[in-house]
Amino acid sequence: MNGTASPSASVPASASWDDLVAAALLGTERRTPPVTPRPGQDAPSALLDAAALSTVRRRAGLRPAPARPVPDRAPVDPRPGLPLAARSRLAMLLADRSAPGRGGPRSAPDLAELLPQWLTLANEHGYGVPDALLPALLDAARARTDLRPEALTLGGPRALWLARLNPDWKFALRGGAGRGAGPAPLTAPADSADPAPANVQRLWEEGLFAERVSLLTAARHHDPAAGLALLSGTWSTERAEDRLMFLDSLRDDLSPSDEEFLEQALSDRSRNVRATAAELLSALPGSALAARMAERSRGCVSLTGDGQIAVQAPAACDSGMERDGIVAKPPSGRGERSWWMGQLVEATPLDRWSEWFGGRGPAEIVTLPVADGWRADLHAAWCRAAVRQRSAPWSRALLGTPAVAPASVSGDAPPAAWRDPAKLLSALPAGERAEWVAEFIASHGLSDAFRLLGVCAVPWAEPLGRAVVDALDIARDAGSYPWSFSGVMGLAERCLDPGQADRLEVLTAIPDEAEGAAPGAGGYWAEAFQRLVETLRLRATMRAELAPPD
Repeated sequence: MNGTASPSASVPASASWDDLVAAALLGTERRTPPVTPRPGQDAPSALLDAAALSTVRRRAGLRPAPARPVPDRAPVDPRPGLPLAARSRLAMLLADRSAPGRGGPRSAPDLAELLPQWLTLANEHGYGVPDALLPALLDAARARTDLRPEALTLGGPRALWLARLNPDWKFALRGGAGRGAGPAPLTAPADSADPAPANVQRLWEEGLFAERVSLLTAARHHDPAAGLALLSGTWSTERAEDRLMFLDSLRDDLSPSDEEFLEQALSDRSRNVRATAAELLSALPGSALAARMAERSRGCVSLTGDGQIAVQAPAACDSGMERDGIVAKPPSGRGERSWWMGQLVEATPLDRWSEWFGGRGPAEIVTLPVADGWRADLHAAWCRAAVRQRSAPWSRALLGTPAVAPASVSGDAPPAAWRDPAKLLSALPAGERAEWVAEFIASHGLSDAFRLLGVCAVPWAEPLGRAVVDALDIARDAGSYPWSFSGVMGLAERCLDPGQADRLEVLTAIPDEAEGAAPGAGGYWAEAFQRLVETLRLRATMRAELAPPD
């Protein structure tokens, strides 16, 4: 360059930036650009020179905007930071989540599926996330709703602070801020008339919705009465959708002291709020609503002198029943009277049936004959009541033995569409749940076991893990492809005890192809088991990396 600027294309004053852009998009052959080329210059070059000149002109003429206010300082997160190896692991998991079209071998672990488990383990140790990884963590939670509770818990108060500065992360400000992610309520002095200290009361009245949900949840865990007092103080001014969310947060620490508040909520303007209040009251066996439902049920269901259960469904749904949460209009294809009767039985305390049926226990009651074809409706209502009231004896009786085929029941009932083993299992202790599912798999295989496995505690107990692996091994020996069992195999990768990896190594060898087997099935099974073993070992490494230093 000789230091002398070359002459630029002439740009008429009437030519706007939009005119230049339009010519560039359409092409100079289809639209003549609004510029005059210099001698020897072609039209495309002249257009680019004109665009550059126009850009400088526009920037030079831009008036500075007023400075935006500086954000408040990020809150302090007092939790310990992640160990160095765990920090690197989180960065890898988050990077793998956003890597498009990664082409690793089919036997490599799926890191995206391990991220939820890693977050849970990190939160169990009480760690906080490094500031540099907060944006990637919020992006991951934005893309996957299943990550949000654990991700926001790990992110803590700094994640909420950051979410206020980026509209892409506004989801963090709408719902709960994760498990225990909110500030822990402080107890007011004993001689104070204020049920909550000033900082807690101010956050409850002025905070974002996510902060308020988190605060209420934490307050209920710390002091249920104080949490209820916070909610009662502003209940009448809350929006219907907010009242529903706040009411649902009472579920985990529900106690008889909540009954008065919930009784008042039965008269709420919102139908959903009324229904939730009725559901919570029915989970309190000593509540007045439970007593009213029991009295109605006793008039509908009775034990005859010959040991048979007779059902006389209600003839109408009155206003009192509707106030207590009975939905008057049944779903399509369902009769009104059976619909009302089922809701009454579902809300009746289960111990009343033993009282009314001569002291019989749940196992005896469910075997009693039911007159006039009401068995399926009655047992369906008992199933829902057992799940709602978390009754292990009733769930155990209604489940029956694992060896019984899942789609049949004894007596006059049709196939057991009313029985949901997965929900009933959730009311049993974790060990008993695992044993039941293990026996079920041993009797019926894996085809109907996917939902049952989903309610078992992680990592799976040894009998359950052994039953799953044995069933997969049997499927491999049968010569089928592993794709039919991909869902169960994925669960096994996430839920089997990582300590089982060495024992499973033998399954990674390619077996001899049996007669009649699908072509190449043995190789595909070997790859699937190799991925299972590698995933289990990676989970063990992740757990070790999160262990606090000595």
